[in-house]
Amino acid sequence: MKIENGIDQTEEIKKALSGARVGLVTAPAGVNRGLVHSADILPGLCDLRVLFSPEHGVRGDKAAGEKVEDMTDGRTGLTAYSIYGSGHRPTAEMLGLVDIVVIDLFDIGCRYYTFISTLRNVMEECARHEKKVVVLDRVNPINGVTVEGNLLDMRFSSFVGTAPIPQRHGMTIGELALLMQGEYDINCALDVIKTSGWDRGLYYDRCGLLWINPSPNIPTCETALLYPGTCLFEGTNLSEGRGTTKPFEWIGAPWLDAYRAADSLNNLQLPGIIFRPVYFTPTASKHAGVPCQGVQAHITDRDSFLPVETGIKMLFALKELSGGEFSWIENSGRYFIDLLAGTDRLRDPNLCVEGLLEDWRSDAEIFMRQRGKYIKV
Repeated sequence: MKIENGIDQTEEIKKALSGARVGLVTAPAGVNRGLVHSADILPGLCDLRVLFSPEHGVRGDKAAGEKVEDMTDGRTGLTAYSIYGSGHRPTAEMLGLVDIVVIDLFDIGCRYYTFISTLRNVMEECARHEKKVVVLDRVNPINGVTVEGNLLDMRFSSFVGTAPIPQRHGMTIGELALLMQGEYDINCALDVIKTSGWDRGLYYDRCGLLWINPSPNIPTCETALLYPGTCLFEGTNLSEGRGTTKPFEWIGAPWLDAYRAADSLNNLQLPGIIFRPVYFTPTASKHAGVPCQGVQAHITDRDSFLPVETGIKMLFALKELSGGEFSWIENSGRYFIDLLAGTDRLRDPNLCVEGLLEDWRSDAEIFMRQRGKYIKV
């Protein structure tokens, strides 16, 4: 059966948006099966008035973390208002131009990914200003079955962790919208135009859909699957591979020994993954222009691979090999690892890693029960 995302359901979109002034939140991977961008599709289906730019911009011309400014979209001639700036939210003035906000964002199935925070912020502002939200659903690229990780402690909430959900949540963005409405008292009018034909166990590269980078450093489905684990290295002074051809696959630092690192990680016999020694010099981000040694993570069996548990065990193994060179990174007076992990337990010098992971497995089971009301079986 052909798999279609929400943007492919054109008749449903027309019906949902009929007679309304519409704004669209989207990014480069907001395309239909034929690779036509949603900002180019909606003008033929509704009265599209404005665009809203999340991280990376509507057309993808902004790097990770780079400020997005208001601009005129060259293709449609519409104003693209930034919602990746001060407050990360649409203002009352912006929302005054529309009746409905459509959200077409390709979330990669991980809590850290900022499109989830964008979704929540837009829903909250639309509830405040009595605007309707229509989410064009998309398949979860790392499957809609597996859940892994801890429930974020809201003391550590941020734009990379907006809700008490696990790192790997196993939901679509439309299902997340329904969960947020149902569990977090976001009382906006909400419609979800769902995917069709998707088996929840399928990864994106088995769906017959072409991959478009949802952000510059997620070039493949494999990268998306590693990301819930190896993104944790963003909270450290080790390179997570930004500025290389293998972001989130190559992990290293100038002071590591590549062969020793690979041997140490392979000796852990982690399921579904092996490591090889690599040498690389990032062109940007951490250690730009400095030769690094480290490992490349190679997934050998997706069904047994656990990215979050793997990332935690990688982190502490490489921390030990780093000796006095290792450090946690601070961001605006907060440790970034706390924001990613949703807890400050990783910085506890007496941490028992296995005890932490056992607690996180219990959290995942709690969330599995909670999300059951919102997933499309």
